[in-house]
Amino acid sequence: MLKRLFVIAVILFSAGFAHAQNVLKGTVYEDKSNIKLTNVFIKNINNKQITITDKDGNFSIKAATGNTIVFDSPGHVPDTLYLIDMLSRRIDMVSKVINLGQVNVTATRAPFNPRVEYADVYEKSKVYAFSPSTWFSKEGKDARRLKRYFKTEAEERHVDAVFSPVYVGSIVPLKGKELLNFISLYRPSYAFLRSNNAESIVAYINDSYKKYQALPPDKRQLPALAAPDTN
Repeated sequence: MLKRLFVIAVILFSAGFAHAQNVLKGTVYEDKSNIKLTNVFIKNINNKQITITDKDGNFSIKAATGNTIVFDSPGHVPDTLYLIDMLSRRIDMVSKVINLGQVNVTATRAPFNPRVEYADVYEKSKVYAFSPSTWFSKEGKDARRLKRYFKTEAEERHVDAVFSPVYVGSIVPLKGKELLNFISLYRPSYAFLRSNNAESIVAYINDSYKKYQALPPDKRQLPALAAPDTN
């Protein structure tokens, strides 16, 4: 009897250990610092699993050796990790260096429809009154966090599309670096765009341009980002 219980315990332990080996865990930081990054979007290219980092920069995602994991966060250079083992990882993300000379002001971001691309996330995020597991399960909570992330991403892309360099540049006499600085300094919120019509948005751009002209020259540009250390 004891021998049978021992065998069962070994099997259960092995199954649990094997399951743990199928999950990659880690923490995402600002490069060369102890600042942990929240809401970093993470995708396993091989099995299509996705997640985002929590408020402490931590993440866990189903994976296996040989998989490729992509980390993406606004204002940072996307990072790609090829798994040769399943050890816990520290991921350092480098801030983007804005090279205005390479900016294409006619470019637009790709269409984004997460309800189609990540339909399973929306299904898992649902809460049913007579199914307590949908309220408290980690899978459900993670899906709801991803759903909120997708909502924010869709809103930001809407602002990018409306407050674009081409549109703003057709209203104010700015070009190149000055135009991009102006757009960054006076970028409206999604709520503002949704609650105002075209005429109001034009008025907002013109009023913002007057404020921009009144600024001292050194206040008309964003602080320069430091180039990443390549040593």
